[in-house]
Amino acid sequence: MTTTFITGANKGLGRETARRLVEAGHTVLLGARDPEAGHRAAQELGARFVQIDVTDEASVAAAAADVEAREGVVDVLVNNAGIAGPAKGPADLTADDVAAVLDVNLLGVVRTTRAFLPLLRRSEHPAIINVASGLGSTKLTHDPSRIESQVVAPAYTASKAALVMLTTQYAKGMPDVRVDVVDPGYTATDLNQNSGPQTVTEGTDAVVRLATEGPGHGTGRFLDRDGEIGWG
Repeated sequence: MTTTFITGANKGLGRETARRLVEAGHTVLLGARDPEAGHRAAQELGARFVQIDVTDEASVAAAAADVEAREGVVDVLVNNAGIAGPAKGPADLTADDVAAVLDVNLLGVVRTTRAFLPLLRRSEHPAIINVASGLGSTKLTHDPSRIESQVVAPAYTASKAALVMLTTQYAKGMPDVRVDVVDPGYTATDLNQNSGPQTVTEGTDAVVRLATEGPGHGTGRFLDRDGEIGWG
């Protein structure tokens, strides 16, 4: 049975990913910062709650130790936790604003990946799935036919662009682990005040595809629900 750990999984895309993977037969470890919300979501979905705050090294280490003691292995790590940051334009944005977004959306992935890598390497076919955004793609944000080209959100877009590049570097530097990144698409979640046209089920298609496809499908890919986006 596949054991999957998901960060930021008490609501939105993370929760729906957990629900779908439980349905697919995975042992799902539902990571969340808020114990009450995390326990409630895990109980409703048939997952196991593991408390984790991806901005806190001690919390991330404790989560990895908890999983090591209970499951002993992680087959799939889904780095889903993320924040939108302040709704400010470039002229009003401060370094602290950007640092707070990077702390969750980029450094949180670094912390979690580093702590869980020993557990992943106990798996026969380990996989890491990073949840980024089309807003992190230079190609998509410069395509006038795409909604991404109309968005001005400097901190969020910079964090997701950095996560896309981090993924390519992890994939090159850790050939024993499959590392991919996804764009969920414009999905209705708390992150955008539920303004997206996609449902959370549609928004989790790419993550679920990668989590269930098994070995032999390559690494270092950037995908959305329709397939590979490619780089640029």
